[in-house]
Amino acid sequence: MSSAVMERTAAPAAKRSTIWVLPLIVVALIVALSAYIGSTSLDSSEARSLTPEVILTSLWQHIELVVVSTVLTIVIGVPLGVALTRPGINRLGAMVLAVANAGQAMPSIGVLVLLAMIFGVGFWMAVVALVIYALLPVLRNTMVGIRTVAPALIDAGRGMGMSAREVLFTIELPLAVPVMLAGIRVALILNVGVATLAAFTNAGGLGSIISSGISLNRMPVLIVGSVLTIALALSVDWLAGIAEKLLRPRGI
Repeated sequence: MSSAVMERTAAPAAKRSTIWVLPLIVVALIVALSAYIGSTSLDSSEARSLTPEVILTSLWQHIELVVVSTVLTIVIGVPLGVALTRPGINRLGAMVLAVANAGQAMPSIGVLVLLAMIFGVGFWMAVVALVIYALLPVLRNTMVGIRTVAPALIDAGRGMGMSAREVLFTIELPLAVPVMLAGIRVALILNVGVATLAAFTNAGGLGSIISSGISLNRMPVLIVGSVLTIALALSVDWLAGIAEKLLRPRGI
């Protein structure tokens, strides 16, 4: 067997082996965390903060914050990014990107606190802050993905009699999907991390366990909240990577 054939055969096998690296790391983290908690004598405050009900509720709240904010980010960012690449309003692209860049440049805790002071606390205020913070990668990658489509392909579509709408949905968007998915993946991971700060606006999440560990000065509580957040971020990144491969158009 030639070396070229062996390399092509080994490449899919290498990809299949690396796809399980993140799940194995997550499992190792959970096992190590369980062993640590099992070998630690928890006082009453720590036991109340680390009951299965508290952990599962916080985990679900965190996932809910991430899912809702990411969906809204996609619903806002993708159509806006597409619109800003259309003739006539594409000049506004630089200005809108500057505003989105400013939103991400602001400290996330500052955005959360500011919104809480103006509109109050709760789940939806945290979601708004997460959308503001995660909008830039989705918006930017949508615009970049569409703008990098070869003009010759667009001209070929128009030469075949396609309308501007048909060119967009048949040529531009399918070719821009890989870049767009990368931006969505970045936004998703950003939201997992920033959602820990939602606890400061009474929105729950794993950040509430971390803040309890800090306020109570209980290291086991702090470790549990931190490790669970890391495990969730790695799990989400793994799932997003799989979705990115599945949603990528064939041949691109």
